Amino acid sequence: MPVVTMTGTIASGAREAGRRVANLLGIDFVDQQLLVQAAQRCGVPVGAVAEHDERHASFRERVASALTTILERSAIGSGDPMTGAGGLETILSQTYAEMAFEEESSISDQLYFDTMTALIQELASSGRIVILGRGGQMILKDVPHALHALCIAPAELRYERLAERDGIDLHEAKHRGEDSDRARAAFYKKFWKVDVEDPRLYDLTIDTSHLSYDAAAEAIVAAARIKCGDCD
Repeated sequence: MPVVTMTGTIASGAREAGRRVANLLGIDFVDQQLLVQAAQRCGVPVGAVAEHDERHASFRERVASALTTILERSAIGSGDPMTGAGGLETILSQTYAEMAFEEESSISDQLYFDTMTALIQELASSGRIVILGRGGQMILKDVPHALHALCIAPAELRYERLAERDGIDLHEAKHRGEDSDRARAAFYKKFWKVDVEDPRLYDLTIDTSHLSYDAAAEAIVAAARIKCGDCD
């Protein structure tokens, strides 16, 4: 099964299309929220993780296991002040803005970069995963069977979606959207020295003002299967 990375500006549809891609392929979807939840579960016995969806519970356990492995073999677990599940939770919950703009942070840029790189590589190593954001397209750029998709949409449409999603007015949505766009661009400039909107970083760019989330997902799945070839 392929590995798919999804990225896009806020309310571009990357998250919605990404979830649909995972469902169509029957593989797992991982975003920042799931990573934080998994970090919180590090050290919790598998039997204590109560989930109704057995496949989803199993995946949470796999993510928590990957995080534990990272703790054991990295600087995080060998004297670093961010040691333990609480430290991982802090690292993984950092926003683009916090990592891009904060000059003084309890987390060093190198620690964040090393942790996120190790985690994404670990999760992608067995395939069968859709990864949202966090530089997945850069971290996995040399993985032959990984497909990298960018979702875009006009700013005004994104603000409308954001206002509806978060129950805010358009003025506030525009403010949040512009702040998010600046932070995301700065994050990629800081860690990879790239323009995150550069189409050369992606196999596929989809405008979700032209295609529904379902249609976008179908296009991504088709491209992923072609690129993956016989990796099933």
